[in-house]
Amino acid sequence: MTQTLDEISLILIYSAMAVYALAFIAFALDLAKRSSEVKRQELGTAAGESAEVPVVAGVSTASGAVLNPASAGAVTAAPQRGTGRGSGATGASATAATVEKPKRSVPLRLGVSFTILGFLIQVVGVVLRGIAADRVPWANMYEFSITGTAIIVGVFLLVLLRQDLRFLGTFVLGLILILLGVATVNYYVPVSPLQPALQSAWLVIHVLVAIIGTAFFSLGGALSVMQLFQTRGDVLSRAATAMKLRFLRTMPDADTLERLAYRVNIVGFVLWTFTLIAGAIWAERAWGRYWGWDTKEVWTFIIWVIYAGYIHARATRGWRGSRSAWLAIIGFAAVLFNFGVVNVFFKGLHAYSGL
Repeated sequence: MTQTLDEISLILIYSAMAVYALAFIAFALDLAKRSSEVKRQELGTAAGESAEVPVVAGVSTASGAVLNPASAGAVTAAPQRGTGRGSGATGASATAATVEKPKRSVPLRLGVSFTILGFLIQVVGVVLRGIAADRVPWANMYEFSITGTAIIVGVFLLVLLRQDLRFLGTFVLGLILILLGVATVNYYVPVSPLQPALQSAWLVIHVLVAIIGTAFFSLGGALSVMQLFQTRGDVLSRAATAMKLRFLRTMPDADTLERLAYRVNIVGFVLWTFTLIAGAIWAERAWGRYWGWDTKEVWTFIIWVIYAGYIHARATRGWRGSRSAWLAIIGFAAVLFNFGVVNVFFKGLHAYSGL
């Protein structure tokens, strides 16, 4: 019975990956649609078919394009990508990008629908894995991966209820597909009993909070990457201009993206702080000491220090623009290193990958 449930769980995880792939394609088609709309308007402006309009602050529509809230007409203006040092419009002309009010984006709606469906399928797969193991489903790398990616998607969908971040769909679903692909190919292990040190209520509390914190860091990292695409003078902004990524003209400006990333990363930082404290308490219960400079403990602390520096530098030192974004990205890179390298290749008291 245990093996059967585990097999069904694995099939559901693969099914969720297939649905996420459809969502990824739908979100990518939405970005392509945005780019074509911007290009069409640029060509229309160049041909004298539409007059140049001033750049104004806009609001997001259902498709993510920026519209002038004061006008019900067909022509709107894309916002500037920020002002001041470290932010602003990229090399492309901001005033030339006038975008017609788009129709409701079918690819975007399909992308969100497929994401919800894939999330529900994945949650069932994770629950069945837990039932098969008769414990919480995050005691090894495979289980941590399927549970963690499910929570990342869940946090993404939850944030959509408060803030329209659907333009991140391609980046979030791309990351999910990569992580699930690595998990199913390299990390899968059959159901096995817990090691003695893991037989604790802290497995539920400590690891779950760490996973949720990682989910918020993932969104913050994606927002920071988008911010750099929108920040004048940054290497990613120059690359976007060279690749003619016109869909960036329909995205929020760099300052808005920076504020969103900061808020999301603060939530992740609070959760990670609790993770660090809970881990120390659990270590004292399991091994008789709060801190032992184990590799996993050190990297958890390094991640905390990076994000603490990010929050402090932005709040008190006035770091804005690309410096703030790069520091947030370094923090998320440390999270990925902790997950994909430390957990697998470094041996120590936390070597519970199951591989």
